[in-house]
Amino acid sequence: MSQGFAWHPKAQLFDAAGQSVPRGEPVQGVIAAVPASAALARLGASAFRIGGVGPAPEVGPEPVFETLTGGSSGIPRRIRHTQASWIASFGVNAGLFGIGPHCKVAVLGELIHSLALYGAIEGLHLGAELHLLGDLRPDRQHTALAARGVRLLYATPAQLRLLVAVGGAALPDLRYALVGGSKLDPALRAGLAQMAPACVVHEFYGAAEASFITLAGPNTPPDAVGSAYPGVELRVSDGEVWVKSPYLFQGYASDAGSARWQDGFLSVGEMGRLQDGQLYLSGRASRMVKVADQAVYPEEIESFLLAQTGVTQAAVLPRPDALRGVHLVAVLQGDAAQEQVILQALRTQFGPLKSPKTLIWRDDFALLPSGKPDLPRLEMDVR
Repeated sequence: MSQGFAWHPKAQLFDAAGQSVPRGEPVQGVIAAVPASAALARLGASAFRIGGVGPAPEVGPEPVFETLTGGSSGIPRRIRHTQASWIASFGVNAGLFGIGPHCKVAVLGELIHSLALYGAIEGLHLGAELHLLGDLRPDRQHTALAARGVRLLYATPAQLRLLVAVGGAALPDLRYALVGGSKLDPALRAGLAQMAPACVVHEFYGAAEASFITLAGPNTPPDAVGSAYPGVELRVSDGEVWVKSPYLFQGYASDAGSARWQDGFLSVGEMGRLQDGQLYLSGRASRMVKVADQAVYPEEIESFLLAQTGVTQAAVLPRPDALRGVHLVAVLQGDAAQEQVILQALRTQFGPLKSPKTLIWRDDFALLPSGKPDLPRLEMDVR
């Protein structure tokens, strides 16, 4: 039987209040996600899932676990991985970022989200000092990061945006921010640099089904999502991104899902291109729409919008159009006084057909627990 998750002898776990949490007895099956510290104290079972709905994972010939997709386009799916598939990348990150005994690691999200779960399990498995800050408000997360001298942080752009917005003293001990979920916009990068001057930001592009796919660093071209993560083989066929690596999932535990296999390569429906060893994404095939027979990927426009002054959240949605088939609208959160400037920037960048015709500003922008836009809810809100 292959190795499963386990606490390193030197690992330490601290809850949101800063209290040390001892290791407990491993628990098989579904483990309550709250409190997060109690869930992680039980790490070591051969088949488990933290939170989520549905039956418990079945015990198999090797240690397994389940996590959840982000659910940005619908109900989150349960994903079945071998524990070895994550352990394979733990060693890579230990070498890249120095994760191990005496390294202070923090996660900002809840354990039902794969990024936070990954960062937490990795830290304990490698012997780090792990701090769970998901239960704290952003201002208290900032205070805890400073007071505890955290060196490495796992977070999404949405979580970092809230952290930067609260202000406060600089975080001189923070050396690495490992970011997943979506790309950072220039304003957020600048805010992070001011908040943590010594921090090097690395963005991971991946999927719940594939884990790590690419890694971006300070020298990555701005529009790229990085080069292949160590151990990953990439190919692009007819515009579709395919990946082969030791980190891929076993399959869906809830329904058939959308991922496809071909000769050992996996696709989650992402479209893009490879250029000079860098991967550039267009968007998911499932979200592509035709505007007057032109293929348009809403994600491309969303990334552009998030880089504009005054925009903190963005979702681009199609609307029926008698002449063009569909046209696009953008649901935004931020400073509505910037609307005309943003509309002009959109037309300059994308032209009159691809540009959203309308901007809808929402103070109560619908987000998933993972921090990503809740597209089904936003669709209902703007009908």
